[in-house]
Amino acid sequence: MLLRAISLALLGSACAPDASREFAAAETSRVEVEGPVLPLEAPIPGRDYDRAEAALGRRLFFEPMLSRDRSVACASCHDLAAGGDDGQVRSYGVDGRLGSINAPTVFNAALNPVQFWDGRAPSLEAQVNGPIHHPAEMDSDWDTVVSRLTQDAEYQRTFAEVYPDGVTAENVASAIAEFERTLITPNSPFDRFLRGEHGAITAPARRGWSLFREIGCASCHQGRNVGGNMFQVFGVLGDYFAERGDIQPADLGRYNVTGRDRDRHVFRVPSLRNVALTAPYFHDGRTSSLAAAVAIMGKYQLGRELEAEDVGDLVAFLNSLTGVLPSAAGSSGESP
Repeated sequence: MLLRAISLALLGSACAPDASREFAAAETSRVEVEGPVLPLEAPIPGRDYDRAEAALGRRLFFEPMLSRDRSVACASCHDLAAGGDDGQVRSYGVDGRLGSINAPTVFNAALNPVQFWDGRAPSLEAQVNGPIHHPAEMDSDWDTVVSRLTQDAEYQRTFAEVYPDGVTAENVASAIAEFERTLITPNSPFDRFLRGEHGAITAPARRGWSLFREIGCASCHQGRNVGGNMFQVFGVLGDYFAERGDIQPADLGRYNVTGRDRDRHVFRVPSLRNVALTAPYFHDGRTSSLAAAVAIMGKYQLGRELEAEDVGDLVAFLNSLTGVLPSAAGSSGESP
């Protein structure tokens, strides 16, 4: 009865704050019909992304001239050979400046309706604008970026081939976003399990999957990206920030975007795909182990102290969400 009560609470008002309704209902309705988590498919050129734009975007993703001192690229904070993040509590930008928040993974970001922890960017293209201008990241501006790329003969030629109007801020953002649309990680063991391969995941992972649904985790972590498609308060059934202390501006979450009191400590629910590769966890990066992150979620989101065995089973399930990293991760020179 306790589990059912918790699940119903999470599936009702506790896990559906007003902020969550800003997302389109399409993903949610599909989940309700087909199940809480859907298998992930590899992106198809010509349907999901443009090959030429993505190839240019890949080069730009690794390009340090986008930053003021030519020392930082997108790939500096989003390591494509690992989890698509940088493994740091907070990222470092130009002049070694320390950022204010944990870098989210870029893998499968194309599946998120909005970008950043606070959801301030409505698209991948809009997201590019943030790091370019942020003083603790690239600390540059579009005039500088466009001027540098225009002075590079190879970039000038490639942009002219891909975009009729050549090098513009809009085209730089478009190309990087198109490359990011290739960064999908399909064919995880759990994807294979969803397609009927029962032995693709271990018995503990299967128990973890059952528990994940039973106690209400899937009410916020669902869909193709196992999350990413709604906002949620960090601390539905417990005050994480009061107990952690040392409140920082970044802890206010979506409140920094909207100024609405109801959005204090509200964040975009992160995807759980490849979560085993993306420590440290949460927007503050203060949790280094996946088991500890699961226990924190149990306490503050579900209102329960999870047994060690349950934590182990949930971690086994989460490990099964590690997919195949895209071939784009290996090099900045090949075409997607």
